[in-house]
Amino acid sequence: MMIEEFILGLIIVLGIVYIYYKFVIFNFWHKRGVFYVDPVVPTGNISALITGKTQTGVFFHDAYMKYKDHRVFGMYSLYKPNLVIADLDLIRTVLTKDFGSFHDRGMFYNDKTDPLSSHLFFMPGKKWRNLRIKMTPTFTSGKIKQMFPILEECGEELAKYLESKALVKDTIEMKDIFTRYTTDVIMSTAFGIKSKCIEEPNNEYRIQGKKIFAVKPLWIALFMFVPQIMDFFSIPLTDPSVTKFYMNMFRESVEYRKVHNIVRHDFMHLLIQLMDKGYVEPDGDKKTNVSSEAAVHKLTMTEATAQSYIFFIAGFETSSTTATLALYELAQQHDIQDKVYKEINEILAKHGSLTYDAVNEMTYLNKIINETLRKYPPLPVLNRICTQETDLPTVNIRVPKGTFITIPLLGLHRDPSIYPNPDRFDPERFNADKIRERHPYAYMPFGEGPRNCIGARFGSIQTKIGLICLLSKYKFKLHPRTPIPLIFDESYLVLQPKGGVHFIIESR
Repeated sequence: MMIEEFILGLIIVLGIVYIYYKFVIFNFWHKRGVFYVDPVVPTGNISALITGKTQTGVFFHDAYMKYKDHRVFGMYSLYKPNLVIADLDLIRTVLTKDFGSFHDRGMFYNDKTDPLSSHLFFMPGKKWRNLRIKMTPTFTSGKIKQMFPILEECGEELAKYLESKALVKDTIEMKDIFTRYTTDVIMSTAFGIKSKCIEEPNNEYRIQGKKIFAVKPLWIALFMFVPQIMDFFSIPLTDPSVTKFYMNMFRESVEYRKVHNIVRHDFMHLLIQLMDKGYVEPDGDKKTNVSSEAAVHKLTMTEATAQSYIFFIAGFETSSTTATLALYELAQQHDIQDKVYKEINEILAKHGSLTYDAVNEMTYLNKIINETLRKYPPLPVLNRICTQETDLPTVNIRVPKGTFITIPLLGLHRDPSIYPNPDRFDPERFNADKIRERHPYAYMPFGEGPRNCIGARFGSIQTKIGLICLLSKYKFKLHPRTPIPLIFDESYLVLQPKGGVHFIIESR
């Protein structure tokens, strides 16, 4: 009898929950007269993301292609309403013009349960603004120029590592090799540590790096769309062992430098300045006006560690993927590969060696990077949350505070009405006249507006140095086991080729 009563009670509860979802929660967009995609109880529209059946960027790309003519359309991420912006002028409104109403990403952030989440990418509101002001001087061209020798050294080690493989025309999986290169670069610039991942692919630094992205699809969905659940249950996004490893490593590196009076022109040195003084010393002879408030609000050890951690995450994964996918396209079009090889060698000969100025002169290489980022934006969606109720112009929609906003970047970058024949890899799309013809928000691999990627310049030069060091010495052909087109790993938030990218490498 008790079992029967329990079952009956469960059926009633589930029925009430179903009705509440169907007629209250999922009535949000209908009530506001916004076109929306029919949801399913209880996952809304994101069942495929929670179950890991599709990659996040691909999911929103497909939705964009299907519903973009509506300019904006509603979806539901579990119980949360999600407004997808498909119009370029409205995207500019959200990211820039009306930034004050959309200044946060709305993703997971909890500096108590997950101290490494207290970084620029996740931080909300005033905390973000204050830290962004402090961090901006760390990524000037002058500061990156000072770090150039570290990047060059890692690039040379990468090229040397492949020498023996090129001699015998060996098969290589390039994504892992590029990730080891970018890990060495970031570990050196962010932590002052020679990680030697190129030589030792299975060392502790690579193991910890892999752990960061070993997140189940359900957790990705929660941290992106409903971080309140993680807050409620005190669930950290970062694996506690990863937190412990990076906190200890950063603290030990800082203490070692201070004890031994070591000054090194890298990102860690700049973070130490922010901990000691509250500001970064300007480049060269420039003067800086530092408010007393800035000097008082110095970074804590934990805050500084979190900034080095996001620098590491953002730098090693996105740059290695971009470099790999650039080679993937060049391996299919040898005329483009030969053309950039010629440019690289001519400019290196002109400068006598690889220099910061030489890299910046390689305009065709720059177009190749841009086209790679167009076709494969590493972060394929941009997220914001409405921080104060506001009207979206021209579509007569009043967006309530707390509404999640998604910009389907992969969809924009693969839209045939913006980029004809979008699956074709064509660096000439980034000729000056072609760029002028397009809407300025049709290409946003590093985001746009005040919350764009602060490390874009560093990521770009890191990618270019890796490619220059390889393309100047080797020729790449696609191995038959690499699929055309690529399949993206559903378990990653960033665009990540599934099963790696395999090449046959030859010496030039």
